[in-house]
Amino acid sequence: MSNVQIDDIDMKIISMLHENGRISYTDLAKEVGLSRVAIQSRVNALMDNNIIERFTVVINAENIGMAVSAFLNVEVEPQYLQQIAEKLANDPYMTAVYHMTGPSKLHMHAVFANNQEMEKFLREKLYVLPGIMSVDCQLLITRYKNQMGINI
Repeated sequence: MSNVQIDDIDMKIISMLHENGRISYTDLAKEVGLSRVAIQSRVNALMDNNIIERFTVVINAENIGMAVSAFLNVEVEPQYLQQIAEKLANDPYMTAVYHMTGPSKLHMHAVFANNQEMEKFLREKLYVLPGIMSVDCQLLITRYKNQMGINI
């Protein structure tokens, strides 16, 4: 965790990058009122201090044939928690894996092409893991908001 102080200029840079991660340093500089070199230096400092974790592309899973979006709550025997979390975090179907409060719960999000693919994952990859106590699976019906990171 970082205790780095950020100022109003950093916040404006972060806000603009949050809106458009592909904005050029030159365009950022014009908007913020600093030189391109100063902007680049500030962005690098924000990255070095893990305030900006990464720049990425957000892919609409449905538009590439991944029509089933599933949220899974998995209760795991405590001694298997780390092992199972790491295994599932490396599975290509998983988009997120979190350890939540409560009795050794993993909360996960996964996307699948169809229900048959999801069922195969559950049967062949999840249910067979040692230490799995229960699995609750909920399917997404409508997405109203999907945001990476936080609002600033």
